[in-house]
Amino acid sequence: CDVQSMFMPVSGILSIFQGFFDSNLMGRVIVLLQLASSVVAAAVIIGKRKELASIERNSRIFKREFLAGKDVLDYYLSRNKGRDSSVELIYTRSCERMVKLMDPSIRNTMISNRGGSQSPALTSREVALVRGTCEHTVEEEGVRIEHGMGILGTIVNAVPMLGLLGTVWGVLDAFATMGVKQSMLLSEIAPAISSALVTTVVGLLVAI
Repeated sequence: CDVQSMFMPVSGILSIFQGFFDSNLMGRVIVLLQLASSVVAAAVIIGKRKELASIERNSRIFKREFLAGKDVLDYYLSRNKGRDSSVELIYTRSCERMVKLMDPSIRNTMISNRGGSQSPALTSREVALVRGTCEHTVEEEGVRIEHGMGILGTIVNAVPMLGLLGTVWGVLDAFATMGVKQSMLLSEIAPAISSALVTTVVGLLVAI
């Protein structure tokens, strides 16, 4: 019994391969489309994982250096920018907006001192403008980070439906063949039904 349970997964994989080779042209095309979709989905997942890991790592570096500064604008004025970090980009654009709102004489003094003096207070209107810039940048970064997730969602939803289409098509073809041969022998209909189910199995595996 233990030996049989060990060989059951292998037998199932062999059944999928056998069903693929026994299926009609429509079934084979659908399986190939599903496999191509799985490659695209894997590429998106790996790419997003690397991208998010890089953003998280650079965000930690930015947070450490920012907290080591003298005031809010110290990191911005020191020009230690350039890493791929959403948090840093949001901070930089907000600081750029803040500096542009300052009086030119105060701005030049702060830049020359590189944040040595305390940042001047802003009016409520200026604070609202800076906050608007910050929120707009947050939305832009959210869209950038989520880029590619729509493709992944489409694959997860469409691949099982393609599998269902292939199965229905294969069953329809099997019954049509059975009608032509005027035979209801299980030995003739079972292989066709089995090969028709391959597209659904592959579709579910890709979605999972």
